[in-house]
Amino acid sequence: MGEIHEKYLRMDKMPHIWCAGCGNGIIMGAFITAIDRLGYDKDEVAAVSGIGCSGRITGYMDFNTIHTTHGRALAFATGIKLAKPRLKVFVFMGDGDAVAIGGNHLIHACRRNLDMTAVIFNNHIYGMTGGQFSPTTFKNKNATTAPYGTTDPDFDIAQLCIGAGATYVARGTSYHARLLTDLIVKGAEHPGFSVIEVITHCPVNFGRRNNFESPAQMLLWQKEHGVAARKAKTMPLEDMEGKFTIGELYRSTEIPEYLEEYGRVIQAANEEKKS
Repeated sequence: MGEIHEKYLRMDKMPHIWCAGCGNGIIMGAFITAIDRLGYDKDEVAAVSGIGCSGRITGYMDFNTIHTTHGRALAFATGIKLAKPRLKVFVFMGDGDAVAIGGNHLIHACRRNLDMTAVIFNNHIYGMTGGQFSPTTFKNKNATTAPYGTTDPDFDIAQLCIGAGATYVARGTSYHARLLTDLIVKGAEHPGFSVIEVITHCPVNFGRRNNFESPAQMLLWQKEHGVAARKAKTMPLEDMEGKFTIGELYRSTEIPEYLEEYGRVIQAANEEKKS
């Protein structure tokens, strides 16, 4: 652990409770590096998380933090941003937290385009509660609630968010840690709702049920299956079978940021009261 990381961590909360080999610590490290690069003061950062393994991140980091209820992290974060627009608001969710119980909140957060950054830990499983399959578990993969393989097709989180109206969407992995830091920086600097999906790994509840021998093997899977977005555009469709794109996937500055629109409503209401 480097000096930079210690600056932003609550060291009295260490050691953490994430399982050995889990990708969550890599994501937290990438986020801390991004914050340091952005030069944000710790007091101007608000970090919000939901329930699940990813939700522990707000307990370990030394910012303004809140650990909320399952699926409701974006609702809490929206209230914080509207009340304190000066804050840099980051929301941390797992795949189940974000697109299962929290799916409706995610869709409408994308639609509103409020200036926040959502980081979604996608490990394709409900890790904390026992290994049930989630909306992003790959078809035919095993889980405690699918011992003979899942039958549901999986969600593409990034495409879902683009379709719902998010104005910055990117995808990284816990293997490509430097790229992930770059994407978080770009998402934070973007004036609107940003989503950074992170393909990560749960060696305990996903890996051991699906023939991965070690966390290292799961990281190598990310390396071998993640394709840079620019390269993916020129690849034949058959070569992308079973792979996923990483990098910046979508950016738009044409849609007004929500606080700008909301400010105009407040101004109009104040002018009406004066008249």
